[in-house]
Amino acid sequence: MSKKNDVQTNDRIKTIIIDEGKYKTLLTKKYLQRKPWQSTDPTKVTSFIPGTVGKVFVSEGDFVQEGSKLIILEAMKMKNIITVPYSGIIKKINVKEGQCIPKGHIIAEIDIQLENKQ
Repeated sequence: MSKKNDVQTNDRIKTIIIDEGKYKTLLTKKYLQRKPWQSTDPTKVTSFIPGTVGKVFVSEGDFVQEGSKLIILEAMKMKNIITVPYSGIIKKINVKEGQCIPKGHIIAEIDIQLENKQ
């Protein structure tokens, strides 16, 4: 009877190998429908919480230093200062003052400039 169940759910059964041991596991429907992991793009600054854009400190084409202010994101009665992670030129600003943005929204795109360290 177990063979019949294995045949019916064959697309959900996965064999994994850990330290020379083989294990079979049943993948849930939720796991199969998950959003695949993607590495973060260092050229894009995203919001870490949902909120309202209070003030934008830069404009497109500006050269910014690492750690300088990008925007103020107001959330839960707090003003969060979002800073620039890398030095570079602002290619595009995707937010406006007063705009409500969700978590993970792309705030700005930066053309990263590597500094010559000698």
